[in-house]
Amino acid sequence: MTRNKPALTVSVSGREIPVNRPEPIVSDIDVVPYDRSMNPGNAVDALVEGHVVLVVDVYSSGLTLLQELKSYLTNIHSNRTFIEQRNFRSDFHELSNRIVVEVSNNTLAVKKAPAIGWLNVLYPDMSEFLLPFPQVQGLNSSWQWYKKGVYVPVLNQKINPYFGTYFPTRFEHLELFDDWLSRYQGERKSAIDIGVGSGVLSLQMLKHGFESICGTDSNPNAIVGLNEELKRKGVCSKIELRYGDLFAGHSTKTEFLVFNPPWLPASHYADGIDKAIYYDEELFPRFFSEALKRLDDGGRVVILFSNLAQITEVNKTHPIETELAKGGRFEKETFIQRSVGKASKKTRRNQTWRNSEKVELWVLKKSDNIKNTSAS
Repeated sequence: MTRNKPALTVSVSGREIPVNRPEPIVSDIDVVPYDRSMNPGNAVDALVEGHVVLVVDVYSSGLTLLQELKSYLTNIHSNRTFIEQRNFRSDFHELSNRIVVEVSNNTLAVKKAPAIGWLNVLYPDMSEFLLPFPQVQGLNSSWQWYKKGVYVPVLNQKINPYFGTYFPTRFEHLELFDDWLSRYQGERKSAIDIGVGSGVLSLQMLKHGFESICGTDSNPNAIVGLNEELKRKGVCSKIELRYGDLFAGHSTKTEFLVFNPPWLPASHYADGIDKAIYYDEELFPRFFSEALKRLDDGGRVVILFSNLAQITEVNKTHPIETELAKGGRFEKETFIQRSVGKASKKTRRNQTWRNSEKVELWVLKKSDNIKNTSAS
């Protein structure tokens, strides 16, 4: 399937930031047209054989086809274990993205389709193209969250997450951070929030008296969206945003670093919003190496994490424990765990491991050997 992704940029603090959007298909491709008169099982067979299926009548036909695809894959994957569920999602992702729908003049070209504002915002330069149906679903859901807002209890206010930006749907780790911040006795002059995302941790720190924060993110949509959010809340002057990997070139030392990294090791190449969920094997070594350079000798690194990878047997090693055991750069000052709530009754996945899952707050400081070396 040939796709073309023309650049879309938004100006943030005088810098043009490229915005991620679902890749439009603009070249001519062969498709299998699908409508309600066609057996959905035949359409699934076409997907499995590698064809692209175009929904041509009503929006709900795409939903019917997705459901048929799920039934097909359920017969292949038992979905009883965490790894089986991951394999199911991987196969579903690949096949479902071969279902496409046409966009014409920022509107879905099928009947009874939802109005999706992101089509105007993200594709101002395009008139006709195709999009994978799951991406359209994502745009629709994201638009609803963006317009209605997401209430965050620890902030006692809503945030409006931009498309393609991770936002919290669980709050135990945020509550853990908030409780710890209320007791924190250190300096609150500056902080760096690595992977700022929708900005919740930075807004929590502002709530607890931090004077100046630098938020970085390798996801351009996070920077673009949070820039809008900070303008709405009137706190632009207190949070500097930087687009780039990890510290994004921020070289000034600080007394406080906070990092809420992905909680699961990647089994495949992670891109887009998946980078907020899955980490590659180099992420933590790079983070700790860079953190050492940016942290004042008396400063603290706070990491919000989870034991999810260990209890689901996706990964037996814990990246923070590995650093403390072998790195020689940091020492553990505080470690706090909190159990998570039960899965929503609406969740269809088997999540029996939730009974054993705990969110974690790690507070690290430079080891005395490192401080003595730098002092000499």
